[in-house]
Amino acid sequence: MQHTTMQLLSMWLKEREIQNQSKHTLSAYERDVADFLNYCEQQNIPLQSIETSDLRGYLAFKVELNQLSSSSLQRMLSAIRQFMKWAEQGQYLLFNPSDDFQLKRQPRPLPGLIDIETIHQILDQPDPESPTQQQLWVRDKAILELLYSSGLRLSEVQGLKIKDIDFTRQLLRITGKGNKMRVVPFGTKAKDAVMAWLQIYPLWNGDFVPEAQIFITQKGNPLGVRQIENRVKYQAQRAGVGVDLHPHLLRHCFASHMLSNSRDLRAVQEMLGHSNLTTTQIYTHVDFDHLAQVYDQAHPRAHFKSDS
Repeated sequence: MQHTTMQLLSMWLKEREIQNQSKHTLSAYERDVADFLNYCEQQNIPLQSIETSDLRGYLAFKVELNQLSSSSLQRMLSAIRQFMKWAEQGQYLLFNPSDDFQLKRQPRPLPGLIDIETIHQILDQPDPESPTQQQLWVRDKAILELLYSSGLRLSEVQGLKIKDIDFTRQLLRITGKGNKMRVVPFGTKAKDAVMAWLQIYPLWNGDFVPEAQIFITQKGNPLGVRQIENRVKYQAQRAGVGVDLHPHLLRHCFASHMLSNSRDLRAVQEMLGHSNLTTTQIYTHVDFDHLAQVYDQAHPRAHFKSDS
């Protein structure tokens, strides 16, 4: 017996209803799949002849007609894919054209960045007048310098211990997500700031204990993550910059500025402690002049000249 596409849709929905699918979901499925099947009928495309290009054309049509969001398209595609899978399993279709079809994922938004001049303005601001505030600024500056110098996470700078810092080689031993250890470099400015802070540290803590956390309160207690966040915001406000500064923003700036100057994605991935390279790739900016330069230098046939 030959079934029409709408009869097949009714059969599929009936099976979904038996499987206790909610009425709201069934209604959405019916609307999305029926709309696609009607589109194919208007284009004179029988169910057996639907190809991946037809599905792509339909979704493009819906975007142009209704300005659909990515999430709406994904929902529609999910319904169509499930119906097609059912039709293939019931041998109403020879093959499922939605099997290998994937919507292009929307690019992840690039985190907000601040330029290097603004960072200099924050890190190089004058000392406060009050002696107590001066000591707090020395500590806060060491925190800020490390966040920007090495792209540390908030939890990583909060948990940093005195024994984790190698001043001779300018390396930090970091305990990251999932207790994964990594070693990252830190710059001369950060080294100077941390050493200046360690001159004040005994006044607040009484003694150096290698196991102790390096960033503490005036009472000698370890600084909490919320306290660090508040001090970072405060120092940006004191510098007079119109930026809602937070530790993760400095990590973003570190990654972006490092990639912009080095273009070494793998190295920056290691320093950030990303397990997946695609996480690091959100910081890349396409520089076509640089791409052309790399091509000219690297491709074996870039400078090929014909003898004719």
